[in-house]
Amino acid sequence: MKSFGKFLAAASFAAAAVITTVGAGSLPARAADAVLESIQKTGSFRVGVDATFAPFEFSQEGKKTGFDIELVEAIAKELGATKGVEWVDIDFKGLIPGLMANRFDMIASAMYITDERRKAVAFSDTYYPGGLVIMVKANNAAIKGPNDLPGKSAAVQIGTKSVAHLKQNFPTVKVVEVETNAEMFGQVETGRTDVAVTGKPAAKLYAQAHPTVTVLDNQLTTEDYGFAMRKDNPELVAKVNAAIAKLKADGTYQKLVDKWFEAKK
Repeated sequence: MKSFGKFLAAASFAAAAVITTVGAGSLPARAADAVLESIQKTGSFRVGVDATFAPFEFSQEGKKTGFDIELVEAIAKELGATKGVEWVDIDFKGLIPGLMANRFDMIASAMYITDERRKAVAFSDTYYPGGLVIMVKANNAAIKGPNDLPGKSAAVQIGTKSVAHLKQNFPTVKVVEVETNAEMFGQVETGRTDVAVTGKPAAKLYAQAHPTVTVLDNQLTTEDYGFAMRKDNPELVAKVNAAIAKLKADGTYQKLVDKWFEAKK
């Protein structure tokens, strides 16, 4: 989903920064080398999320839900978190700085695995394939693919890979950065921008419910989603990877894919 932007600079002083979260302000920082021990002791697995990206993570009737939410809850059980997941809400651009400051122990927020992000964090194995796509108004006949983007305007969520991709590959595109997906999609629907550029699953889901917009078939990129953890937590990365493998082997993973993606195509 969601480029790295200024994450590295932010991460360099994140340990001293005050990270504003919902329900996390009173949480003590957890020692980087004792995460698994803390999960066993407290029964809780602390995970950072920006729950604004359906069908991966979003709020419904005051409760978090989505593919990432349910998958991480299943992973937490495999890690021995008897009390489940303690979700820490934070804007997407603040997720990596928050992780580096020990405000939580993993990021689960439809985050693409990139070489740039790997400079700051360690990623799990891929848990879902994705890619950047272009959304336009359904009656827009002028934009049929990436070759039609130069000179146009594009709405993107701030801090996502869409920002860097457009600036690097389409320098004449006017990039309009907004805070949330709802704002981004609204830019297209109201005609304030020509397109929106975002992750394929979320764009497809939104277009299904809003026939005034459509997602172009020709993708901009092919990407992989991963869960991010601190580099000094190799044991946690290994345990999360083992949990993902187990959930794939026992059918739990496929049930979640069917529920959140296959049935929504």
